[in-house]
Amino acid sequence: MTLPDQMSALVQLHEGYANTQTGPDIDDLTPFLAHQTIAVPKPAEGKAVIKVHLAAVNPSDIHFIKGEYGQPRVKGVPAGFEGVGEVVAGDTPLIGQRVSFFAAGTWAEYAVTDVATLVPCRPDLAEVDAAGLLVNPLTAIAMFDIVKESGADSFVLNAAGSQLGKLLIALGRDHGIAPIAVVRRAAQAESLRALGAAEVIVTGEPDPLGAARDMFKARKPRILLDAVGDQFTADLFFAMPSHARWVNYGKLSTDTPALTQLGQLIFQSKRIEGFWLTRWMKDADPARIPQAFGEIQDRFVSGKWKTDVAGIVPLSEAMDALPEVLAQVDGKAFIDPRK
Repeated sequence: MTLPDQMSALVQLHEGYANTQTGPDIDDLTPFLAHQTIAVPKPAEGKAVIKVHLAAVNPSDIHFIKGEYGQPRVKGVPAGFEGVGEVVAGDTPLIGQRVSFFAAGTWAEYAVTDVATLVPCRPDLAEVDAAGLLVNPLTAIAMFDIVKESGADSFVLNAAGSQLGKLLIALGRDHGIAPIAVVRRAAQAESLRALGAAEVIVTGEPDPLGAARDMFKARKPRILLDAVGDQFTADLFFAMPSHARWVNYGKLSTDTPALTQLGQLIFQSKRIEGFWLTRWMKDADPARIPQAFGEIQDRFVSGKWKTDVAGIVPLSEAMDALPEVLAQVDGKAFIDPRK
């Protein structure tokens, strides 16, 4: 395939970090991105060029374009971390195949990435599942390994109505480890119970911490999977039994929690730690990652998992239309660079 010289992309306007922490909400992309025509990337040794079919939009992407993520922005480079597309050039026998992939710049017609990150897609895998195959599903698999290793019969997760939260609830359901879901809205509770949540804590209801303490006494969870990082999360952790682990993987809240019972880390052997998928992929047993991708595709194709779609936005309209889709309470946003 002969590649064009130019392509359409959502390009970053800033370098480095912003030293802010404003959360993943966004109502205007123009301070951070511009819709531009730029050069199509060229493949080098160990690299592949992918014609992007569909790109996912994750909270990490929004943190990144704001300069609030764990790696610096590069001015003039497209945004976006994951997507699905066809390999059209490069140092790989996968040319012509549909792949899910990580890249710095999936919000564009073409993206370049390391061939080692390419994940061949089953033909029966839906496009929206393939576009979001990596960040949320692989994080769910990796963190659920932590849950299983704890040996407990239950675990706690907040932001449980998110796409990642739903994946984790389904894993708990299928492995017989009871998910205790934490959400803000009572309207989410019934659907999460139907999905497999054994208990639901609604933070907007009277005395949610008291309800949590009663649940924890009965179920004795050892793992708290946290994407929020607020005071209520800290209070939940200190209400959990001895040897509990607070595993933070996101910061949806802009509040800074007060850690009022640090003695529990000493006398109850509790732990607070962070989880970053990039680091996990470097540290994991090399055999675990392809095994996980096989399991992920099986779960989507079998219907054990599904992608809730808030909207698919054409790349040409994304500067105006994407914030409105991201503002929807449930479902995942995607960008279609072919439109």
